[in-house]
Amino acid sequence: MTQIAPQPHRIVFANEKGGTGKSTTAVHVAVALAYQGATVAALDLDTRQKTLFRYCENRAETQERRGITLPGPQVDVCRASSIEELDAEAAKLGEGADFLIFDTPGRDDPFARHVATEADTLVTPMNDSFVDFDLIGQVDSENFKVRRLSFYAELIWEARIKRSRATLEEQRREMDWVVVRNRTGHTDARNQRRIDQALQELSKRVGFRTTHGLSERVIYRELFPSGLTLLDKGHLGELGTSHLVARQELRSLVAALNLPTLARKAAATQKPQVTELA
Repeated sequence: MTQIAPQPHRIVFANEKGGTGKSTTAVHVAVALAYQGATVAALDLDTRQKTLFRYCENRAETQERRGITLPGPQVDVCRASSIEELDAEAAKLGEGADFLIFDTPGRDDPFARHVATEADTLVTPMNDSFVDFDLIGQVDSENFKVRRLSFYAELIWEARIKRSRATLEEQRREMDWVVVRNRTGHTDARNQRRIDQALQELSKRVGFRTTHGLSERVIYRELFPSGLTLLDKGHLGELGTSHLVARQELRSLVAALNLPTLARKAAATQKPQVTELA
């Protein structure tokens, strides 16, 4: 008797615009899942910046230097030259993992588009500005109502429709698209209300949901050289009030992503056993 191994839950962090806190969010979510006891793999598709990979590399060096063990993902940088090679690389890295995380470059990229359409959870971090909003939709300059979807939003919309029509044999859950609003504290109240209105309107048309993410804090930049995260209590020294608030923001974000727990994931991916032919 053999049982088909469950596939890892694929979480893709994607935004074709840089500077939205995408890699920082991806690293912290990966570490948060590892702290929960999940086996996490991560593939960095940004072969230029390699921020996710470098962060985890710094984390490994800190562990060796201090003689400590910290939860975290098994990480690699994409080396594929085709979509087929990318799928094979991701499948190999994700073997035995509960979650497979993809961090994508902040630019239009065919590999990023591909993994975004294959995501179980698609996370799109954005700053609270209409410059970032333009990635998913265009608004009227007078009343700030949504005029049309962007190419990216249409791409994800079509991918979600295709996923919903998948055969039962594939047993793929519907894609959950989450727009994460980072750095909201740096937006004036009137502009934030306009963005709220536009996001609510567009979410009804495209089917994403929104949640608050990470605020702009120096601590995130300071942690990068050591590879530590806000969850690494006992290794960060004494934290100020703002850092404790930031940790709570992170916990709230992870909860809002509504990712499957290990118990729920095991139940959701349970498949009938198949008897091998002699």
